[in-house]
Amino acid sequence: MPRFSFHQVDVFSSQPLRGNPLAVVAAADTLTEAQMQAFANWTNLSETTFLLAPRDPKAHYRVRIFTPKQELPFAGHPTLGSCHVWLSQFGGAETDEIVQECEAGFIRIRRDGKQLSFVAPPLKRSGPVEPEIIERVARGLGIAQKDIKATSWVDNGPGWMGVFLNSRRDVLAVLPDFAILAGLRVGIVGPSDAAQDGTEAQFEVRAFTAAGFEDPVTGSLNAGLAQWLIGSGIAPSQYIAAQGTVLGRAGRVHVVQAGADIWIGGEVASCIEGTVTL
Repeated sequence: MPRFSFHQVDVFSSQPLRGNPLAVVAAADTLTEAQMQAFANWTNLSETTFLLAPRDPKAHYRVRIFTPKQELPFAGHPTLGSCHVWLSQFGGAETDEIVQECEAGFIRIRRDGKQLSFVAPPLKRSGPVEPEIIERVARGLGIAQKDIKATSWVDNGPGWMGVFLNSRRDVLAVLPDFAILAGLRVGIVGPSDAAQDGTEAQFEVRAFTAAGFEDPVTGSLNAGLAQWLIGSGIAPSQYIAAQGTVLGRAGRVHVVQAGADIWIGGEVASCIEGTVTL
């Protein structure tokens, strides 16, 4: 049976086991979609990606992104993790800007030292969340509706909505009821207090998936949140978001607005390298 280069990396962390894990199969062009989906189901990680030759010469490589149950057109931490593996396996690009082809189109990625960043893709849906959904979300988060200071759809593909709370402490105190939140993708965010929380991160983020679990560190959500928070004046043009604290992780997402682009970045740590037989 064919053997493929296999990698498991930790995204949005400089240290293994502190970010969001991703499985990557390199040079996977001969695999069928069914094989990819079956392997993603077997790894049981939030996402597994497959590196392929690009269909368009403008791209350096192509990636397909699978959850255990379905393919995604785009996702944030799989974008950075896949690029990290591609750079390590295929010698990198001549330029510090890499173009990734995925089902959502072309994603620009840049490298700056150890950090990789992607341009936040356009939102497919934005604007305030409907009142009946806010009421359901408040119940699912176990908080009063008055404690929700603002909401917005921040959907760049996966379907995220953003919920802004008073503080980092309020974000960390949430105990979600996934039965109530079933089918919704809810990201909550609150500002840090420099005196109490330090100055390493300016916001705390948590991501509750439609599948009923909390995601450790979420690039797509942070990309959508950044467009909302910066665009509405809630956040400055450059900040760091912490995520994964409740899960014992230490994810750090670096957000920078440069002209019309918002870049979402972080470090990637290699954890496992080997081969897989499929």
